[in-house]
Amino acid sequence: MSIKIKFCGAAGTVTGSCYWIRTDSCQFLVDCGMFQGSKTIKELNYGPFPFDPTEIDFVFLTHAHTDHAALIPKLVKLGFEGPIYTTAGTRGLLAYMLPDSAFIQEMEVDRLNRRNRQRGKATVDPIYDHSHVEQCLSQIRTIDYDSWFELGQIKIRFWNAGHILGAASIELEVPTGDPGAPITRLLFSGDIGPDYKLFHPDPDAPHDVDYLFCESTYGGRTRVDATPIERRARLAHEINDAMKAGGALIIPAFAVERTQELLLDLSYLLKSGEIPCVPVFLDSPLAIKVTSVFAALADDLEDVAMRSAPFDHPSFHFTETVEESKAIARFSAGVIILAASGMCDAGRIRHHLKNHLWRAQSTVLLVGYQAEGTLGRLLEQGTKHVKIQGESIEVRARIRTLDTYSGHADGDGLVEWVRGRLPVNQAIFLTHGSSVSLAALRDELVARSVPVERIIIPELDDDFDLKPLGGGPLRSKGAKRLDPSVIDKPDWHNDLAQLTLDIRTSLDKVANDKKRLAMLADLRCALNRGRH
Repeated sequence: MSIKIKFCGAAGTVTGSCYWIRTDSCQFLVDCGMFQGSKTIKELNYGPFPFDPTEIDFVFLTHAHTDHAALIPKLVKLGFEGPIYTTAGTRGLLAYMLPDSAFIQEMEVDRLNRRNRQRGKATVDPIYDHSHVEQCLSQIRTIDYDSWFELGQIKIRFWNAGHILGAASIELEVPTGDPGAPITRLLFSGDIGPDYKLFHPDPDAPHDVDYLFCESTYGGRTRVDATPIERRARLAHEINDAMKAGGALIIPAFAVERTQELLLDLSYLLKSGEIPCVPVFLDSPLAIKVTSVFAALADDLEDVAMRSAPFDHPSFHFTETVEESKAIARFSAGVIILAASGMCDAGRIRHHLKNHLWRAQSTVLLVGYQAEGTLGRLLEQGTKHVKIQGESIEVRARIRTLDTYSGHADGDGLVEWVRGRLPVNQAIFLTHGSSVSLAALRDELVARSVPVERIIIPELDDDFDLKPLGGGPLRSKGAKRLDPSVIDKPDWHNDLAQLTLDIRTSLDKVANDKKRLAMLADLRCALNRGRH
């Protein structure tokens, strides 16, 4: 039996995780995630899949994060009718996350279409709507950790990945029909959490597989492991500094896991008196719903089982309605605001950033990974002017970063996780990382005696024939949706936005209108030269 795999996402970039596997008896996906980052990358979400959804027999999901699961409703919209297998924890989160994703798309497309109509451009449709989400949720089936499950000739087992609630690494056994190698064993890491992560046990998975597919998000980056006491102390330091600065503290936070970790530590710090008793607004309907899932499962989570109402405190205010969200704008100081999304790309956080980035007294605290091309990455890199919803904003606020809440293993953690899976009999594929992190993880594995010829870094839409015996996988380079040179980099949309901000800044600095008109005339001449 032949086994072929196509890397339909998270190859050469961090988002859009999707593996398309074909055997003689079936076709299936591992993950079907949304692309995030630059507009060039995000446009892939609107285009066709590199496979026919009607021919996919079933789907396995590693976890509920947007970049791993948020295109499942599109798959259903385009004709996929099979079962979707995942853990009960992931199923519980998707019941809230996918409707929220549909709502955000509908809002953003409505805003875009208003602009398109004003500019005489064609309107666009949302990637999917609530009806596709409802159908998608009805197709989900749950599998327990550590138990084999058979689908025809294929066997599957989920292992705890220690990343977020319900996250799993996926082990597959596929028969080959070859007497010398009756099965081929595949292991997909999903996203690997760090050791000692809040809420979850350390990640686990089998060794002695044939093909390993490993994420590389933090390849080459090392964090100092922080105990719970050290983690809360660092958070307290940032909060106290922000309050002393005389402004508000804005925290862009992922709705799943990161928000709940922060709430747990904020509750502790408020009760212990280590931070001032200021209002804490959780301004994310999705994060509020997800917090209710965590609260319901508190007895099953590590670190919180002995605490009653772990996410409650008199200072906490959960704002669900638009009116409640708008009312937060009356606070210009002495307040902590948590809102999604964690990369500042969508949702209510953009309204709060618009209201506070220009204030020198305010503080923005980044507590998660920021993909290339996102607003969060621009702020992290120190950009002084940004555009939010078409408006230019000068960044005067303090931009701070706190990496002790990461849900990903760092570079050393990834190396140790891979070493724990050895021997890998055929090949290790490195995915879900930037070009820098992918190369760094490869080099670190080679330095620890993993043969370089066994490590493969696929490009987007690369296709491989996974051979059961020796010789390694055969790569087939077919049509690609994007030139690899533009993946995981700022695109021309980013450059244009920065250029318009730079032009405005330069014009403001010119002494008089005559010189401004001369500068604009020079720009027009340059544009005219570019047309010829």
